[in-house]
Amino acid sequence: MTTENRDTAKDVDTLQENLSKVEALTQRMIAAISHKKPVRPSLQGPGQDLFVKAATAYVAEMMSNPAKLMEQQISYWGQSLRHYVEAQEALAKGTPAPSHPTPADRRFAGELWNTHPYFNFIRQQYELNAQAVGDAVNGMDHLSDRERQRLDYFSRQIVDMFSPSNFLGTNPEALAKAVATDGESLVHGLENLVADLEANDGDLLVTLADKNAFRVGDNLATTPGKVVFRNQMLELIQYSPTTETVHETPLLIFPPWINKFYIMDLKPQNSLIKWIVDQGFTLFVVSWVNPDHSYRDVGMDDYINDGYLAAIEQVKSICDVPQVNVTGYCIAGTTLSLVLSMLEQRGDTSVKSATLFTTLTDFSDQGEVGVFLNDDFVDGIEEEVQENGYLDSFYMSRTFSFLRSNDLIYGPAIKSYMMGEAPPAFDLLYWNGDATNLPARMVVEYLRGLCQNNQFANGEGFNVCGHTLHLKDVNLPICAIACETDHIAAWKASYNGIRKMGSADRTFILSQSGHIAGIINPPSKKKYGHYTNPDLRLDADTWQAEATFNEGSWWPRWGTWLADKAGPQVAARTPRDGDDVIDAPGTYVVAA
Repeated sequence: MTTENRDTAKDVDTLQENLSKVEALTQRMIAAISHKKPVRPSLQGPGQDLFVKAATAYVAEMMSNPAKLMEQQISYWGQSLRHYVEAQEALAKGTPAPSHPTPADRRFAGELWNTHPYFNFIRQQYELNAQAVGDAVNGMDHLSDRERQRLDYFSRQIVDMFSPSNFLGTNPEALAKAVATDGESLVHGLENLVADLEANDGDLLVTLADKNAFRVGDNLATTPGKVVFRNQMLELIQYSPTTETVHETPLLIFPPWINKFYIMDLKPQNSLIKWIVDQGFTLFVVSWVNPDHSYRDVGMDDYINDGYLAAIEQVKSICDVPQVNVTGYCIAGTTLSLVLSMLEQRGDTSVKSATLFTTLTDFSDQGEVGVFLNDDFVDGIEEEVQENGYLDSFYMSRTFSFLRSNDLIYGPAIKSYMMGEAPPAFDLLYWNGDATNLPARMVVEYLRGLCQNNQFANGEGFNVCGHTLHLKDVNLPICAIACETDHIAAWKASYNGIRKMGSADRTFILSQSGHIAGIINPPSKKKYGHYTNPDLRLDADTWQAEATFNEGSWWPRWGTWLADKAGPQVAARTPRDGDDVIDAPGTYVVAA
């Protein structure tokens, strides 16, 4: 037997071995899927009324303006036919088809998408199909703006799902790797798929980061501090000073309870928490409890009374000061704004100034996430929480992932399941997968009263804690940071909410990038800049057009603003110690 024959025989044996592994893994996959819990249809997609309206609008358009429809169709047919002829000629010559100008797309960055005639044809035809769908949706004149927005979003979800990069038979990189590894990459991919299904009771959630690479309190959330107070809603962390003196007025940060607070303390070089401490501020951060079914009746008033007000009083007492500066991030900023309105009504001056990170207070423009805030989805959420007592973290995680499906679903799935790659050791993606549950009552109050009915900003007022609260009653100094490409809290909506506040001292900063990267933007990175413009009388577009662009992070600018509100220097405050005091990051952040 020749060497070549021996190698061929070895390759065949390897392939047969891998096929045997695939069979065993398939049985495990079937078993895992059999344990999948049924998901309410109302939480799986938009209601049928959206599709009925879309179909009705399409027929109405066809009847009232058939020439417009035919023009679209003939254009698409002509492009497809020309592309097919070009591809046939290229196949005959062994060269790629001529490339038509299209936006840069990371899904098709591989060389074979451009150099191989077959894959080049598939990619370009997919792009033609995607454009045709988009043009058809945008051309409908018989839909409201909101209906068109939702139809555009969900049609793009379908188009993205059918990308040729998402299927083994039409993904050249995955096929090439499978051949090069005698099928071993597919075995590893199936192992990853089965592991994800088994870890999530049959639901498919792609593991985004190596779960064994990180440990909260070990190599994440390591800024030194102590848990100085705890109740059923929160643990209050006081961080150890790194300067000999600190500003007299302490800073208290309320992170969103939709996620865990350590996004602000991933590692020392990009830790907002460490940076704040290093600037000479006494810093307290809330770590919210991760609720289960026993928190069924916990509502917005509990978050305010046992969360915000309790934490503010503790910080005042610990530091022996009459006032604190406060910061709220995302939903915590929204709720903080409610608290500020309520304190104004009560004549309580405990808060000296407030900072809002990516915060919506006026929900008239809900941004991209608004496609999930119609009754079809919210009714389903209400049914879910009434049955279980809380909204499982699975739903929030899946919703936010679909807002960036190519980056957070399909791209990672291709690498993990088709390429057989292990998840990366990426701290931000690890945090992204460490989601939290939400109490039943709070979810409904927030979605109905604030998101859907916009009661805080529309003049009606939001009822909580025995008060009817209005956005215009927020009167203390405000600094708001929004992010230019934020898909959760649209910056223009954030800006409009700040403009409706009653404060005469308002600062608005627009950071480049999105909901997380725009906020967690340390000066040392020199990555994203920010816009400033003191004239908040302008509408959002004019404000940005006339704004000054500043290179680098907004952190130092905010630090200067905050220092002006934080009083003179006093001796640094060290967190108390004792048998009842535990080290940061505490216990709530690591609870399942």
